[in-house]
Amino acid sequence: MRKKDILISGFMLFSLFFGAGNLIFPPYLGMEAGGYFIAAISGFILTAVFLPFLTIISVSLSKDGLLSIGERVHPVFGLVFVIVIYMSIGALYGIPRASNVAYELGFLQMIDVEGRLPLFLFSIAFFGLTYILSINPKKVIDLVGQYLTPVLLVVLTVLCVRAFVIFEYTDAMPTEKFQSAPFLKGFLDGYFTMDAVAALAFGIVIINGLKDKGASSRSELIRGTISSGLIAAVGLVLVYLSLGWIGRVIPHERPMENGADILVLASQQLFGYSGNVLFGLIVMIACLTTCIGLINACGRFFREVYPKYSYKSYVMIFILIGMAVTNLGLNMILTVAAPLLVLIYPVAIVLVALSLFQHFFGESRRMYVYGVSVTTIFAFYEMLSTLPIPMGEIQKSLSILPLSENGLSWTIPALLAVIAGYTIDRVQKKI
Repeated sequence: MRKKDILISGFMLFSLFFGAGNLIFPPYLGMEAGGYFIAAISGFILTAVFLPFLTIISVSLSKDGLLSIGERVHPVFGLVFVIVIYMSIGALYGIPRASNVAYELGFLQMIDVEGRLPLFLFSIAFFGLTYILSINPKKVIDLVGQYLTPVLLVVLTVLCVRAFVIFEYTDAMPTEKFQSAPFLKGFLDGYFTMDAVAALAFGIVIINGLKDKGASSRSELIRGTISSGLIAAVGLVLVYLSLGWIGRVIPHERPMENGADILVLASQQLFGYSGNVLFGLIVMIACLTTCIGLINACGRFFREVYPKYSYKSYVMIFILIGMAVTNLGLNMILTVAAPLLVLIYPVAIVLVALSLFQHFFGESRRMYVYGVSVTTIFAFYEMLSTLPIPMGEIQKSLSILPLSENGLSWTIPALLAVIAGYTIDRVQKKI
């Protein structure tokens, strides 16, 4: 396998991760963190870069990827969890979120239109292009990694370099939410990029792509996947630091509502009206590459699990579902998806951590069952707490747990459950 193939795979993986949320979260974090920027962006990078990188490693070390990781709890759980992951990062959330962001923060920056009809027409064009570029799975890595990613990196570099030259650093007070625990707040903001969950699927995309390039042995696939993950991780760290720094130093008189507002303002200040075109181009390329990767991952997975239909059929199915959900609008998609993310993210983190742990200390079935069961219970509570449902005494009781105020009440109980399960299997000599 050539080094060029690994480099292109790394570029592709970078593009798959660098989608809608990855673009708009860092600038807003930089603005809100103020003087605590370093602590906040470090927490963000931990969950938005390091954790996905560990997930890529975990998938590469597992024989059947995500499915085999979930089956260590139970075969039924494994299948259900994988389907939920693919549907959440795919047609029901990840794909329509990316296409909506491409419309609202990309297309509308260049062409000022109103109403629902323009969104419908844009979605037809966007998903039509996505279908054409996704239809041949063996060419996806070359298309994204060799052509689209370099264009995205060049445009991002133009914006960031000019920002470094023009903007000046000044002291800034952090907002209230970053004053007490900036690292943890950054950690939770990294949650919502959804990359640790998406990495469970993207790892398989890279593995399949490397197989298409001629990698055959297991060791070669592992080395290639980890090397691709490292390239993507380095790129993401550099981009997140740059975008976060722009949010930290950009001069502004009016309040900024989100990271998109910051980047639009930065583009206008640095390039005038043409900045709108520059920013729109960044957004649309980033969202397009993410959609291509998600469609490819979902199509390949469901083709393997249920081979009655062809890969092209699954691509068309996910294209149509994604287009339909897109036309519900971004606010509706984000409102419905937020509770789902709060539920599945902790479970995914625990599964990845245990998958890596077993390669050093041995596999314990009980540590998977106990750890995931406890995590699911607490994650379900965290999900309910995001809904307008009175929690009463349950909320009061769980508030005494460490990190509960940060939405991480599951961490200590999950750790204790894992230790208990591992210890029992070790005592019974099942490890």
